[in-house]
Amino acid sequence: MLRRLYQWVIDLAERPSATWALAGVSFAESSFFPVPPDVMLVPMCVARPARAWYYAGVCTIASVVGGLFGYAIGALLYETVGLFLIQLYGYGDKVDAFAQAYAQYGHWIILIKGLTPIPYKVVTITSGFAHYNLFWFVVLSVITRGLRFFLVAGLLYWIGPAAREFIEKRLGLVTALFAVLVVGGFVAAVYLF
Repeated sequence: MLRRLYQWVIDLAERPSATWALAGVSFAESSFFPVPPDVMLVPMCVARPARAWYYAGVCTIASVVGGLFGYAIGALLYETVGLFLIQLYGYGDKVDAFAQAYAQYGHWIILIKGLTPIPYKVVTITSGFAHYNLFWFVVLSVITRGLRFFLVAGLLYWIGPAAREFIEKRLGLVTALFAVLVVGGFVAAVYLF
């Protein structure tokens, strides 16, 4: 089943609609969706290494726009939608402390948490709730999300066919490592947030 799913994503990378799907996942992940765009970015870069930079750019732009949506949820709808989403991800009791930390370390919080597998939607919603400076939120989001996605795309671009061969030979291991990163990000967010 895992191999069929992998092949489906690789085949999806060849379709014209793949870029739109990648943008949709990147947008949603920054505001409310639990699955990171890497589940599409990595196979798409592996399938078409020559387009890796383009895919990273799509992820970056869509993620920042999605981050603005998450910011709006935090700033305008925190008591309803924002609080529900924050509690859904298990961070409800830590938002006030996080908002206070923005006063001293806002820039660093966005930069560091935007690079990690810690769910970025928590950062975007809390940034809106804390009324963090919107200009700096966008600038720092472009830097951190761009760095994250271009780093992944760059590695896959330079490794190219060797990455595809490695992933296909060790699909179970790669999937397990990816799952550990995602779950580890959620766990780290709970204890480091």
